[in-house]
Amino acid sequence: MTSFSFGNPSGSLFALSKAGPEPAPSTTEKPENKPLPLFPAAQPKLESQWRDVEWTEEQKTSLMKTVSSYRPSCEEVPQARVLLLGPVGSGKSSFISSVQSVFNGKVTNRAMVGSSSTSFTKKSFNIHGQKKEDPTGLVLCDVMGLGDGEMIGLTLYDILSIIKGHVPEGHKFSPDQPVTSDTVGYLKRPTLKDKIHCVAFVVDASKILTYPKGLTTTFQQLREHISDLGVHQVALLTHVDQICSETAKDVTQVYKSRIIRDTMSKAATLLGMSISYIIPVKNYSSELDLDENTDVLLLSAVDHILQYAELYFQDNTKPRPISNFC
Repeated sequence: MTSFSFGNPSGSLFALSKAGPEPAPSTTEKPENKPLPLFPAAQPKLESQWRDVEWTEEQKTSLMKTVSSYRPSCEEVPQARVLLLGPVGSGKSSFISSVQSVFNGKVTNRAMVGSSSTSFTKKSFNIHGQKKEDPTGLVLCDVMGLGDGEMIGLTLYDILSIIKGHVPEGHKFSPDQPVTSDTVGYLKRPTLKDKIHCVAFVVDASKILTYPKGLTTTFQQLREHISDLGVHQVALLTHVDQICSETAKDVTQVYKSRIIRDTMSKAATLLGMSISYIIPVKNYSSELDLDENTDVLLLSAVDHILQYAELYFQDNTKPRPISNFC
């Protein structure tokens, strides 16, 4: 089995340190960025939204219909499978719960995947439409967060095994037991429906300036290997309400906030992707009731994800006029 430890004896995905001793610190080196304080000093708002979003009940209804009615263009694949990847505590599980809350019509919080450093389970969540009958054409897959240097995270090999469709549902990952062809339930010949069709990276807006420097390398190497598999990637910037007081009070201000726009640019640098792939979101956390504008922002993120999942099917299946099968 090929090793993807990248020089890290533990095989942890996060620690991708370069070989050799680190250079001596320069006396002119700039001090490290300090954490973003809760609600930094207010900046003048932009005169207009820099992304066009309609904050109306009609828009929410339209987005819910779009998501509920979505079905992959490939007939052999009943649902688009989207893998959420991000550091521990970035809000992956909360995003899944928040999206489910929108369709449930009430705020609900499911059990988190957890932050155990010794084991973690792969879980997939169906998104059901308003009628709560058959699931929609979307499945959100949650796994343990990427390590932070002290906590062991997923190895690159394990992540690629998930994306390729080899890892069975409910598999419990363990740092000392990487996925192999001998793993119980291992799918040796996964079909298109078993694979991951889009990857959504999740990063916390309030921690963008405090993430370890090595995380940039982690994301860039991850993105390179995932791109080699032909899988499109997007990103969610969570907790935007924690860096902008105006957005905390009124979600419709999210695209008028200078600090959120600047933080999205920093997230783009961290992830090594264009800002056009990044969507800001506010998850439900302490709220007891749904908010229409928060729902619009969450549904816009889901719609964004589905567009790139659909690109995967267009790239990897035959045109329907030629054949009825993928």
